[in-house]
Amino acid sequence: MMTTGQNETLTRVGPGTPMGELLRRYWFPVAAEVELERKWTKRVRLLGEDLVLYRDRSGNLGLIAEKCPHRGVSLVYGIPEDEGIRCPYHGWCFNHTGQCTDQPNEPQQSTFKQRIKISGYRVQRLGGLIFAYLGPEPAPLLPRYDAFVAENAIRVVGQAVLPVNFLQIMENSLDPEHTEWLHGHYHEFIHHELGDQVQVAFSRHHVKTAFDVFDYGIIKRRLLEGQSEDSDDWRIGHPVVFPYILAVGSGGLGTYAFQMRVPIDDTHTWHVWYNAYIPGEGVEIPESLQKLCLYEVPWRHPNGEFITDYIDGQDIMTWVTQGAIADRSDEHLGTTDKGIILLRKLYAEQINKVRQGVDPLGVIRDPAKNTIINLPLERKKHHFSEGFESVTMRFQTRHCPVARDLIDLFTNQGVLNGQ
Repeated sequence: MMTTGQNETLTRVGPGTPMGELLRRYWFPVAAEVELERKWTKRVRLLGEDLVLYRDRSGNLGLIAEKCPHRGVSLVYGIPEDEGIRCPYHGWCFNHTGQCTDQPNEPQQSTFKQRIKISGYRVQRLGGLIFAYLGPEPAPLLPRYDAFVAENAIRVVGQAVLPVNFLQIMENSLDPEHTEWLHGHYHEFIHHELGDQVQVAFSRHHVKTAFDVFDYGIIKRRLLEGQSEDSDDWRIGHPVVFPYILAVGSGGLGTYAFQMRVPIDDTHTWHVWYNAYIPGEGVEIPESLQKLCLYEVPWRHPNGEFITDYIDGQDIMTWVTQGAIADRSDEHLGTTDKGIILLRKLYAEQINKVRQGVDPLGVIRDPAKNTIINLPLERKKHHFSEGFESVTMRFQTRHCPVARDLIDLFTNQGVLNGQ
């Protein structure tokens, strides 16, 4: 159980808040590159700040405050220039740092524009995504995690905006036992009600779990009934990458999978499912899979009820029904909640590091350590033992427009290389 004050500290993400200041020490995705191929701007809300991501006519990206400081008009509707973006209302122009560079109707000799500056943040491209850094300088390096830099990869990205605080989503990732019930027994129950008599590997009983802090977050490990401690699930496990990513082992299914929980504000999270499929050397990738596929992940029926017949939909139901910000002062934690307790402790410790002027966990400044960061991942994950097609169609990837093409490539053609 936490006090109301402790809950506030760990859930408020805006500027000047303890958690907000911690999170501003990290890079966050704000868009997929394909989103700016046919348009110039995208509205972004990140860590409580309203911003506009834009592409200028030189092909450079910028991320600046959305509102023009002249009369408050949205720069989402701005006019791209060779360097920067111009407000559509009166033509004031701003570069990627947020500096005003032109005020067409002011006197030519005026220095007024030099005194006008809005927020401007660093952006970088990596792995088909656009990342932003909202923190103090000098900025750390954008981590080159394995999924982002894997070569010859087929990349698909699902997305959903969820009306919840990011912390309760992250806590779910430090709760291994929930898979046995939510994705096992509940999943079987739902499908039995639909007339589909299924039994899934997720329902296997947990004997024990363990959690270890490492350089980039927390590794979680599980031992399932009937397994030996030599199993990948126990010996290797998979990590929660601090402060907002879950990396999932592939079970030999030829894929990297990240779930990124991007805090929009205190009560909304942009959830990004990032999959990089590796067909292996010499495999010709079909044209339909050569470009990053970005798609929406539905989680409610038209009548407002949750869609719970797939695994990610089950998770979303549990996150949203806890409320916009879970009331942790009224919870009753048990012995199986040690991972959640560890995560909360880790956030609190890293908040204190930031207050002391020290880089928090996982911040990278040495380029030699950032060529490629290979995360520990189980390759023989029991939960994925039912095969590529079954796993693809039981997760949110069932909603991916190219799901059948992926299944054809990885099953019909026998393309599985032990990734």
